[in-house]
Amino acid sequence: MNTNVVSAQEWEAARQQMLVKEKALTRARDALAAERRRMPWQAVEKKYEFDGPAGKASLVDLFDGRRQLIVYRAFFEPGVHGWPEHACIGCSLGADQVAHLAHLNARDTTLVYASRAPQTDIARLKTRMGWEIPWYTITDSFDADFGVDEWHGHNAFIRDGERVFRTYFINSRGDEAMGTVWSYLDMTALGRQETWEDSPEGYPRADRTSGGTGTTVTSPTPRPTPSGSKCRTQERPLFATRTDSPETSGIARVSVEARRCW
Repeated sequence: MNTNVVSAQEWEAARQQMLVKEKALTRARDALAAERRRMPWQAVEKKYEFDGPAGKASLVDLFDGRRQLIVYRAFFEPGVHGWPEHACIGCSLGADQVAHLAHLNARDTTLVYASRAPQTDIARLKTRMGWEIPWYTITDSFDADFGVDEWHGHNAFIRDGERVFRTYFINSRGDEAMGTVWSYLDMTALGRQETWEDSPEGYPRADRTSGGTGTTVTSPTPRPTPSGSKCRTQERPLFATRTDSPETSGIARVSVEARRCW
């Protein structure tokens, strides 16, 4: 037991000393996320197929029409302790930490889980645990190809139409920090999309008029483009706006243009 008991003034002085280190850690984390946004991309050349609640799905289908995708490989399959009633203990703990997906979706980002368990078992587990994360069944070499065959991990992807690119990968103890909107966005190519972020020129920025994550995401002023280009215009924004009225609840999405147009 800690026996170093001090006055309120001494405690505040000690806290201020710790605060200097905590702010340095925050700045270092922001700088690391900025480097991630400048990482090279790996083209995904193979065609992958998953089983989902609605049947067969490609990797592009997992994006659900959005620009970015994060796939977490969760261990729920024969051989996992507790199968078939229970998933991996650590993966289940992580699933319990996942923030409300609407905030990720408002940043044009989709989060899904993927395992080798059949959909019937996944549906049963999700219902019992109260999880609403989209969860797919791996049917091919996706896990082995992306570093999550023998261990859990988060893979981040971005798409340009039907073309998909791997942008980042977090596994091992890095997965401990995942679960918040911020931790997910910090591993993506587009980041949190906030005005204060150190991002390449032309990246989308958020209008934080609503507080929290901000729900309105604005596009930069479009550059002049050649005739016939498919680049967005001011009337065709990169991201749509989340609406809160009963008639338009949820996330309204628009098609996303090619990265070369930024």
